Amino acid sequence: MPPYPGPGSDQQQGAAAEQTAYLPPYQAAPEPQAVAPEGWFRDEAGAAAQGPTAPVAPAQNWTPEAGTAETAYLPPYPGPGQEQGGAAEQTAYLPPFPGPEQQGESREAAAEQTAYLPPQAAADPAAPTAAGTGGAGGAPEGAEWSPPTLGGNTLRAVDPAQARAEGRSPIIDPGPQSALLTAALGLLLAAAAALGQFALLVPLIALQGLTAAGWFRLNGMWPARQGIALAFAGALVADAAVLAVEDAYGAGAIVGTLGAWVLLTLVLQLRSRADADERMYGLMASVASAALAIICAGHLAADTAAVTVGAVAVAVAVFVRALPLPTPASVGVSLASAAGAGVAVGGLTSVGAGGALLGLAAGVCALIGLRVAAYDYPSKFVHMTAGVALPLAAAAPAVYLVGRVVG
Repeated sequence: MPPYPGPGSDQQQGAAAEQTAYLPPYQAAPEPQAVAPEGWFRDEAGAAAQGPTAPVAPAQNWTPEAGTAETAYLPPYPGPGQEQGGAAEQTAYLPPFPGPEQQGESREAAAEQTAYLPPQAAADPAAPTAAGTGGAGGAPEGAEWSPPTLGGNTLRAVDPAQARAEGRSPIIDPGPQSALLTAALGLLLAAAAALGQFALLVPLIALQGLTAAGWFRLNGMWPARQGIALAFAGALVADAAVLAVEDAYGAGAIVGTLGAWVLLTLVLQLRSRADADERMYGLMASVASAALAIICAGHLAADTAAVTVGAVAVAVAVFVRALPLPTPASVGVSLASAAGAGVAVGGLTSVGAGGALLGLAAGVCALIGLRVAAYDYPSKFVHMTAGVALPLAAAAPAVYLVGRVVG
């Protein structure tokens, strides 16, 4: 042990001061207060007879300073009124809780808003993301669709709204089913024309009905019963007018019926109570549908041999166009096939070698009608009506005019 430095040593006092410099100050314990023993009010004599009592340990009383030290780190209690106000302030910026009925209505509204959106597939975390864009179309490298092109889509989308949402091309070709129906109707027209005008009426009336209905559906107006009935009635009147006049005046009968039906359509639209934009849109669709249906009567006014050659050329051109070929090659092969079919069938009729020109003209008009039927995300119903009828309807003027030239 170190030697005791003595009572007056300054070194000992300095060392003790350094050792206790950071300790809290020592508070002297309060002096214990004497507590009266239990039973002090009883007879002192009896207590004295029992002998001296054992000393009782003094009880420690609670003091305000001790209670304050114990609760020094606890948050202050705000009180009953202030506690409710603080809870209201904490939830002041939260949205109000809707009831069960409002929750059901909001879910139905959300379902209606997303009813036409395409289903979202779960993303594959392992699949790498495309870092850039490719091609001139600006489509991502990993995209599932191609950029919009003028070449069209060889595969028909299941839902036009889904194709529009995915950014696909607005041009969707009718496909092989419509091509087969067009080819069948064209061959039926060719066979009926070989039998005469009255035999040609049966497939021609079917063609005019498909044209009138398909054009309204192509323009998004359905069901347009009055417009379809008006256009179909104009086509029947044109057929009757062509049969009523001589062959030289067949074109005049068609043009006269067309003018009268345009005037009738204009009068009916002026009597409509719809707004101006809707009436104008309905007028254009009605006039175009009636004009196409009436123009189909050109097959009836043309020479029967020219109708046979033109109908076969349209059937071949549409069928070849539906084959899975690149767009430029498909168009070229279909036109060449139409010209070849015109030459082949023209050799069997009185048209002769002029069937090549007639077949080529009919093929060009048929491809134009086919492209019109493929525009603006058409549905399958449009493909089965306008996609079938428009190639043959568009070829009717070429069949009449070129048939008169080469005949």
